[in-house]
This record gives sequence, structure tokens and C-alpha cells, in this order.
Amino acid sequence: MACMMSGASSQLAVFLLGCSVVALGVHAQEHCAADHHKAEYYMAAVYEHHPILSPDPLALTSRKQALELMNQNLDIYEQQVMTAAQKGAQIIVFPEDGIHGFNFTRTSIYPFLDFMPSPQLVRWNPCLEPHRFNDTEVLQRLSCMAIKGEMFLVANLGTKQPCLSSDPGCPSDGRYQFNTNVVFSSNGTLVDRYRKHNLYFEAAFDTPLVADRIVFSTPFAGKVGVFTCFDILFFDPAIRLLRDSEVKHVVYPTAWMNQLPLLAAIEIQKAFAVAFGVNVLAANIHHPLLGMTGSGIHTPLKSFWYHDIETSKGHLIIAQVAKNPPGLVGTRNATGKTDPSHSRFLKILSGDPYCEKDAQEVHCDEATKWKLNAPPPFHSEMMYDNFTLVPVWGKEGYLQVCSNSLCCHLLYKRPTLSKELYALGVFDGFHTVHGTYYVQACTLVKCGGLGFHTCGQEVTEATGLFDFHLWGNFSTSYIFPLFLTSGMTLETPDQLGWESDHYFLQKHGLSSGLVTVALYGRLYEKS
Repeated sequence: MACMMSGASSQLAVFLLGCSVVALGVHAQEHCAADHHKAEYYMAAVYEHHPILSPDPLALTSRKQALELMNQNLDIYEQQVMTAAQKGAQIIVFPEDGIHGFNFTRTSIYPFLDFMPSPQLVRWNPCLEPHRFNDTEVLQRLSCMAIKGEMFLVANLGTKQPCLSSDPGCPSDGRYQFNTNVVFSSNGTLVDRYRKHNLYFEAAFDTPLVADRIVFSTPFAGKVGVFTCFDILFFDPAIRLLRDSEVKHVVYPTAWMNQLPLLAAIEIQKAFAVAFGVNVLAANIHHPLLGMTGSGIHTPLKSFWYHDIETSKGHLIIAQVAKNPPGLVGTRNATGKTDPSHSRFLKILSGDPYCEKDAQEVHCDEATKWKLNAPPPFHSEMMYDNFTLVPVWGKEGYLQVCSNSLCCHLLYKRPTLSKELYALGVFDGFHTVHGTYYVQACTLVKCGGLGFHTCGQEVTEATGLFDFHLWGNFSTSYIFPLFLTSGMTLETPDQLGWESDHYFLQKHGLSSGLVTVALYGRLYEKS
């Protein structure tokens, strides 16, 4: 079912950033500019769905009863497709588990499963050819929605596939059961399907013997990759898909339980977009009692997101998205020139003067010795991992904290001191709860209280404002920049990238109090 487990935050954050359009004075120019603008952008929609669930997912039921429940959810999907169509959406994404729900056993989910032919072997339009295969009622409805809305449609459902006893991977009941994303074109054709590879305690489903690497083509956005929920933390298929440099967009159905401070749904979605310079169309389940919320259309520089733990309503996000997403490029600033500030900070930190020459004269910053008598480190649990931390005190300073081979560094200033405890933390090792995978993380977090033991607790509100450089000597190039401020608000780094053998993130002028900033590295070869 879901991908992360924790208690949920209790905040509402709905944040939409619109795109500006420059109006030209001459009608012909307006028309030309509009055509050019249309060619460079497309309209995307994601729907955070509050599902109608089976009252007892462990009970055995009939196909008819299963379809009655699923059709209630599909009715809502159809309404959202038509709303999105009226606003010009060209693609819509629905969440994981949104049609059938979750918490099933392998047996109890069986009536909810559609038969799934391989789109690589069979070209099929379920809406126009409804009787071609049995047990495909859900696929038929989704196909017809795509036609009715005249848009590409991505949805998640449970599917079944018979197998032979001669197949060494065939389960004892003679069938595979998969957690499946399906993609339909605007004419209702089944374009492709992706079967979830990294299952998250999903006893009802099988893991494909080989990971699907699914990329489909659209007339409006080019190549689009597909994966599901927990997959986002693993190399296959999420990272491998992006080895195709033409894949600039990802559709991402998920059923994610928020886990603060480092892995809230919108936080990891945005981090993926920033880290890899792609657009992420993420649709999450809306189930506040389980801490499940957080959907968005994320570009490397902007996000259109929804996070609401208070109400029990679904939410449709529609946004204009660049066909070729601009990204944060290494240490370069918005002008395209290399910003020397990170190098300057490192020079000053080392105690050497830093000089810059302009057309008139040479300017030097005086050498400064930062106080290195930091308080001794302490340990606290953060997301079930034993982090090593040091407190962040005073209006400015430099801190370092190390664990195993990873050392994290923070250079910071803050305009005013708040009555809050912040800490710089490091973790370098295997995460072993709710999945096993190797993490290297450097993080600046607001603690839950004033005691050291509260550092790592879930926090959603903060008042502390920082200007900072955060960096570490990571052993991996796969680093997710996680960044949350007060009220479940997303921030974008000013700069990030490699400086010598260190990866850094820089930010000046936060819009609200800092909750979490982290460089979350994944060593895929160790897990």
C-alpha cells in the first residue's frame, strides 16, 4: 500500500505558482507569441484522491461487489478528467491504490484485479474493444475517460496474469498479481503499463522478475518515464530511466505516508525534480488518518503542490509545465556566470584572504578564523536512524559533524535569534526500518523542543531564518536536496552542485522559518 510510515503533520499548505505570459501590442505578434508559448509548454493535471475503501479488505468478495466499489472511485476520476479537460489539460495522473484501496491479502484482492495483456504484444483500445478480454472492466472505463477528456491518462490498479507451472517464478496459485500503472493515449489506446518493482509490504502483489523500464512518448512533452511510490528511493527503475537524456518528465502515482523531517511526500517529489532536472507529476492518495497527503507538479525551479492533513477531500492540481524544464546547473547562478560565493566562503573558512579583481581594482575579504570549539556531538533518532548531531547556536558560525566516511559542514548566518533549537546532523549507514537501503545524509533540522533528544522529531512550524551553505564529502553522485519551511512550504535552493569533492547547497533569504534542509544521498550499489 503506502510507502512511508509515521505520524502525520497537521498543517494545510496549498501553494500554486502561476506562469507569466508577456503580452505584445500587435495582434499578429500576440498570435505568434501564443503559438510559440503553446509549443514550449503543456498543461498537466494530477489528482489527490480521497478513496472510497472496502470496509473489510480482508474479507472475500465477488467480482460484482468489487466492481461496485471500484466504480464509485472511477466515477470521481471521471469527474476530475472532465474538469481538467475544461481547463485544457493534456495529461492527468491518478494515485496508487486509488481505485481498489489497500490492506488486502493475496486472496482477498483477487476480485479487484483486471486481466492485463502486454501492450508490447497486443495493440488494444479497451473502450472500443470491450469484449476482447475478460475481466477488464476497470481498463475499459479508464480508456473511455481518456477518450472523453481527449487527454493522456495515467492510473494505478491491480492486475492479474496467468502463468504456467513450468515458469520457475510462477506462484503456487498459478497467477501473477501486480501493482500496475497504466497509460492511455487521448484516443483510448493502452500505450503501456508499469508493474511496481519495489513493493512496500504489499502481500497482495508480486515483484516482477525483471524491473519494467517504461518510457512512453507524447505529442506534447516528448518522452515520459513511469514508476510508483517506493520506487523513487531505488536505482531500478527510477534512476535507470533517466539514463535516456530525452526523458524530461516523470509520472508518479503514489500512496505515501509522510515521514518528517526528511521524507514528506512533497519533499521527496520536489527533491527528485531538482536533483535530476526533470518535471515530476505526482499524485498521492488523500487519507489524513494515515498521514497520506501531498501531491504536486514539480519542475526543477517551481512547484505546484497540495498538502492538507485537516480535511477529507480530494484535490485537483492543474499547471502549465515547460516541455524542456530548466534546471539548477552546478554552481552557476541565474546569469549563467559562476557564482564565487561558495569558493569565497571556503577560503574565508580556511583562514586565507579571498580576492576578486574587477576592471578598477582588487577587492579582498579579510582572513577570518572561525571558532571551531563547537559543542560536543550528541546522538538522536531521526526517522529510525541514529544521527550524530551538533547544536546550531548563535547568529553565525561554522559547524562540522562526521560519521564514518561522511563529514557534513554548515556555514550560517541568521538575522535574528529565535527561541528554537536547531541541529546539524549526519548519518552514513544502512537504513533498516520499513525497508533496507544505504543512506548518506547531511541535514539542518529544527528540533521538536529545546532538548537534544527532540532533534529528529516531526515538526511542521518554525520561525528560524537562515542564510547558509551546507555541504558534505559524499561518496555518491545521487543526492536529493530536501527543503521544507514552515507550514509545509517547499523551497528551491539558490545553488547546488559539486565544489571539488564536496556537494553543496546554498540558500539566502528564506520565505519562512526553516523546518528541514538536507542533502540525502543514496548509495545504490550498497543496497
